[in-house]
Amino acid sequence: MTNISSEDNITEAQATVTTTTNPEQVAQNIKDIARRIREESARMRDTVKIISEAGAIEELTDAVKEATMAARDTSREISETARVLKERGVIRDTASVVDQTARNAIETAETVKVISKEARDAAPKTSAAIATASETAKERARVAAEKTKEAVRETTEKARRKLEKGEK
Repeated sequence: MTNISSEDNITEAQATVTTTTNPEQVAQNIKDIARRIREESARMRDTVKIISEAGAIEELTDAVKEATMAARDTSREISETARVLKERGVIRDTASVVDQTARNAIETAETVKVISKEARDAAPKTSAAIATASETAKERARVAAEKTKEAVRETTEKARRKLEKGEK
């Protein structure tokens, strides 16, 4: 057997007795263990008594009962709703519509892909010109918007100054 010291974070009750320990030490260790068991048992009885007197056990039991009943009721409602949906065919119909929508989306994507390729092939120069014109139009619209904002800002500022001076 090995000798385990208290440095290893083990209580005396958990320490292994070596072969060099005499019978008196073993008897004393057993008595100490028995005393600690009695002390801890008394502490446990006191704790349970306090918890019981405070009503905590009853409160906890009631809370667990209510939670269990709520879970049961919710489970019943979900089961009933699922049964009704199944009987009405809602789930099957929904799955069918989702499947059909996915197929339509794939077909649409393919059609757009083909149209786009055909347009590029038929008029490569026109496609490039349209892209350039589109960028130019966007830039012109941005510049016009900025000029409009500035004009509105200036007009608003003039009107505010006139109001401050009391002019009409």
